[in-house]
Amino acid sequence: MSVSVLIPARLGSTRLPRKALLDIGGKPMVQHVWEQASRMKCADHVAIATDSEEIKAAAEGWGATVYMTSEDCQSGTERLATLLPQIDSQFFLNVQGDEPFIQPDLLDSLVQVWQETGCDLVTALYRIRTQREIFDPNLVKCVRRADGQALYFSRSPVPHVRSTPQEDWADGHVFWAHIGVYGYSRQTLSRYLDLTPTPLEQSEKLEQLRFLEHGLSIQTVETAYQPLGIDTPEDLELARSQLHRLE
Repeated sequence: MSVSVLIPARLGSTRLPRKALLDIGGKPMVQHVWEQASRMKCADHVAIATDSEEIKAAAEGWGATVYMTSEDCQSGTERLATLLPQIDSQFFLNVQGDEPFIQPDLLDSLVQVWQETGCDLVTALYRIRTQREIFDPNLVKCVRRADGQALYFSRSPVPHVRSTPQEDWADGHVFWAHIGVYGYSRQTLSRYLDLTPTPLEQSEKLEQLRFLEHGLSIQTVETAYQPLGIDTPEDLELARSQLHRLE
């Protein structure tokens, strides 16, 4: 079974302009992502998907394979789905271009869990430990079944713990945060462009809800890895101070 890792990258980030090419330790951010993914054991093919000629030139300069996609793509999943005619793989990993510290072992585990379960999609979660994270709308929460399949994703604090004051929710109750990396079977990804946008997806602005609302399964994988969201100049400086995480 062939596995492709695709890294969607664009320059049009509104909160942190030109984010994909911003320097971290002498390399563009997206190059760190590519290098981390290239360390996987289970990947046959690692490439960058972009609508930017500037990103294409930079990535080819350090040796990456690059696929050009339309500027009209509304999400990373859509960007990957449009590339299916060009790539023969049976499994695809979508790794965000602003995850410079993504762990190769985590990415390998997503491939392995998909092989074991045959789920439509697979994604990663880490356990929330703080009250601030529970109520942060920028941190997506997940509730799931006993077997690890996702039931729902939300920007709201879910589940609601009715029997406990909110200030105590982080103590003794399990909350899961979603890491925005996805694995899809070829069949699942090929269906995406035919799946109509859904009410919950549009309300929460979470693309994974489209799959759930259309009846597809999403298996979750637990990890201790916690991503560093890079959306502000302050986040960028923090990332630059944590280059030891890549050693």
